[in-house]
Amino acid sequence: MTSARVVVGTVAGAVLLPLLAVPAHAASATEPAARSASASPSAPSSPAVDLAGVRGVLRSALAQGAPGAMARIDDRGTVFRAAVGVADRGSERAMGEADRFRIGSVTKTFTAVVLLQLVDEKKLNLDAPVNRYLPGLLPDDRITVRHILGHRSGLYDYTNDMFAKSVSGFEAVRKRVFTPTELVKLSLRTARTNAPGAVYSYSNTNFVVAGMLVEKLTGHPVRTEYENRIIGPLKLRDTFYVHPGMTIPGRHARGYLTPDQAGAPLVDATEQTVSWAQSAGALISSSRDLNTFLSALLGGRLTSAAQLAQMERWMPSSGSGQAYGLGLRRRDLSCGVSVYGHTGAVQGFYTYAFASKDGKRALAAVANTSNNGTVLNTMLGTLDSAFCGKTAKAAEAAKATRTAGAPHGKAPVERHEDMAPAVTLD
Repeated sequence: MTSARVVVGTVAGAVLLPLLAVPAHAASATEPAARSASASPSAPSSPAVDLAGVRGVLRSALAQGAPGAMARIDDRGTVFRAAVGVADRGSERAMGEADRFRIGSVTKTFTAVVLLQLVDEKKLNLDAPVNRYLPGLLPDDRITVRHILGHRSGLYDYTNDMFAKSVSGFEAVRKRVFTPTELVKLSLRTARTNAPGAVYSYSNTNFVVAGMLVEKLTGHPVRTEYENRIIGPLKLRDTFYVHPGMTIPGRHARGYLTPDQAGAPLVDATEQTVSWAQSAGALISSSRDLNTFLSALLGGRLTSAAQLAQMERWMPSSGSGQAYGLGLRRRDLSCGVSVYGHTGAVQGFYTYAFASKDGKRALAAVANTSNNGTVLNTMLGTLDSAFCGKTAKAAEAAKATRTAGAPHGKAPVERHEDMAPAVTLD
């Protein structure tokens, strides 16, 4: 099924969480009610959303092997929706904006927010050694909490080995339940990639450690802290941490893993524990909830201004036009606009979740496939269409840049560091 369904709606402004010096865990936000379509969706200086461009990106992803793809943009009260293809290849149910999905490493931003709230509460010092809070866990007392949240610890990413082959690696861990300590020990079998603080080097190990810090400092499972500090206050009705449960509750898209062998059938990867990721990548959400979350975060409603500023202390990261703060990415788009959020890859799903600097425009886009580098690169185009509008560079120009020097004119596969560097097909 390749037909696109596009809906543009308007909603009244949400009841916002108050700006706080420390988080208000009991604050609330509600789904806005309808308002007149004549209201301006964005400030005059903001390019209009190019919904046709978003739709074109989704259709391209479909043509490149994704069973389905969808996007939602929330812009100052106006909601834009686009969806193509199917959420379920078996039933052929159409993909829809209401579908829940696994968000992969977008989970890292949730985990970082919890830790920054603990900094606000004077329970954590970003520049203290991790071993102060988790004695003996790491082999180097110089590794600080800040290094962990900014991927500058040098801790090796154990998923590099775990998913060296995508399907066999996945099937080996699909039903497994790891302890966080076991995952850290897997990392420590391999030499560290750099000295603490020296350079950025993405590693899922960092956010497994971050989850351990959450549990040690609060005395609660990470699930409880997500629920009490973020999910409940923001009324995120589609966001769940079910680990070690294997299923996605309610209406959801199924996720399909592309095999390593070209032409082999897709593997339904929907059911899994995601225990290999936990606080680094096991959350489930929806496009609505992700936009609500990022708008609240960038709008200063989840941490103090001081801690949001810490999250936005950028260091160069891999890839052009990218930087990383503390659990937060910055991407610089073709029109000169920068957006803030995270990407996520987990078996069966690619997610882009980003918002403007003030949080007033947010995009969440997902394709229900993975291990497909071409789809991954294509979905990046939703950001330009959502935030640069029709002033964005032509898609052909972007494609020409990606394919320059590539064999047979194919786009080189971007290293998607939000999961393992699994074999990808293009």
